[in-house]
Amino acid sequence: MASSPIDTIVFDLGGVLVDWNPEYLYRKIFPDPEQRAFFLTHICSPEWNAQQDGGRTIAEANALLSRQYPEYQEAIHSFYDRWEEMFQGSIQGTLDIFHQLIEHPDYRVYALTNWSAETWERGRKCFPYFDLFDGILVSGQENRMKPQPEIYQLLLERFQLDPQKLVFFDDNEKNIIAAQQAGWHAFVFQSPEQLKTTLQGYGVAIR
Repeated sequence: MASSPIDTIVFDLGGVLVDWNPEYLYRKIFPDPEQRAFFLTHICSPEWNAQQDGGRTIAEANALLSRQYPEYQEAIHSFYDRWEEMFQGSIQGTLDIFHQLIEHPDYRVYALTNWSAETWERGRKCFPYFDLFDGILVSGQENRMKPQPEIYQLLLERFQLDPQKLVFFDDNEKNIIAAQQAGWHAFVFQSPEQLKTTLQGYGVAIR
């Protein structure tokens, strides 16, 4: 597999290490599945949310949608007002592997996440173990995001990483393709078991 020994593991956060899904909140707001699906597909959509991950302010995002859909104003504002309700804790199997890696002297562990700068500190309060990473690159703080090539290069430069000595896991295939194009060993995250098997295949010492 790797031509050089792996000494660095890079994680995406949402969908890999933490269980985040707007459905968890909006099931409470829209009990009807069709109404909920319409809202999360056409109003507070993934594309709309991604703009905040890329640096747009929450105030601007809320104002934009509230003008377009005034009848949904309260539900729109709930996206960030009640943002913590979109989490259902950590993905335990991944968290177990993360702690093994953090405690091992031979490995460095980083996060590369698409995350709004305005909710980042709130996320750290929800998941205090984020502070254990050797370094984290937050898209909203950098005004660039995956899968833009610049953010992958920025991670390498900021933390002096060798792409041939790292393995990256993300639940979004587009982000993985971009990482592979940058010369990274990168894999779509499917489960903690797949994560463990892949790392072991690269000689990473986890159990």
